[in-house]
Amino acid sequence: MASCNGKVLQQVRASILPANSRGPHAASVFHIHAMQYVESMRSRRLTEATSYIFGIRLTRSFSLLTLFFITFVSAPLVFAATRAIPVESYRIIHTYPHDANAFTQGLVFVNGMLYESTGLRGRSSLRMVDLATGRVLQKHDLPAKYFGEGLTDWKSQLIQLTWQAHLGFVYDTFSFRTLRTFTYPWEGWGLTHDSRHLILSDGTSVLHLLDPATFKSVGEIRVTADGQPVLNLNELEYIHGEIYANIWETNRIARISPATGKVIEWIDLSGLRPPSTQQNENAVLNGIAYDNQHDRLYVTGKLWPDLYEIKLIPAASHVQ
Repeated sequence: MASCNGKVLQQVRASILPANSRGPHAASVFHIHAMQYVESMRSRRLTEATSYIFGIRLTRSFSLLTLFFITFVSAPLVFAATRAIPVESYRIIHTYPHDANAFTQGLVFVNGMLYESTGLRGRSSLRMVDLATGRVLQKHDLPAKYFGEGLTDWKSQLIQLTWQAHLGFVYDTFSFRTLRTFTYPWEGWGLTHDSRHLILSDGTSVLHLLDPATFKSVGEIRVTADGQPVLNLNELEYIHGEIYANIWETNRIARISPATGKVIEWIDLSGLRPPSTQQNENAVLNGIAYDNQHDRLYVTGKLWPDLYEIKLIPAASHVQ
């Protein structure tokens, strides 16, 4: 700490003593006031020093707090934002015969029977198929101008879409008798349902929710993966509160959260496609059916000679 020099003391003396003050008493008074001044200066400097030290400690504490936040709070959030979507693989449980001339567009398992919608103009149909043998037990052919698409069940009815005619058919499940038709403004690709709505895909990243009584649009689900739209959503199935969707011309099925539209897992079915279909670019994976009673998952493809029961194998790690 710097000491008070003579000039400072003279200034103190001039400020605290009258100009005519003389003698030992004046000197004593000056001495007392000078010491008080020095002590005040010392206290002031001590206060400043304390504030400076406290400021350093406060700054250091703030820096440590910032480092703690970055390391233990924000880092996991950044990490979570970049986590890869898990990818499941599969194991074949059973292989069943399937009509290799069936251009599969929709597949559903109801009361122990497999129902299938097939496409291509002049070849489109609604079928009831024996799972074990692949034999077509019942068939309804669509007029040649229609291209059959997605299929689902609703109560005692079957509902079938067409591709570009914007027309859907409602059938009696037992007799295949046409009960009514309905229209929609989009292309028809895949169809499934939850407990309240029909869910329709149109080849985009949007799933449309329809009232099953009126077939009017009541909402939509925009499907994304890593923040990006997922295009070419095709055949659909609703399983355990999730929407399973074939992605057209790929070996993948997306498992979609209906609440958020986000893909929560991928199912990679690479290697499943029968060798006999490899040279046909149209013979792609398409067709998902679920046996709710026995917890069995079935998949097939367009013009595939086989239909497979598969078991999903969870991803080894949710981070890739």
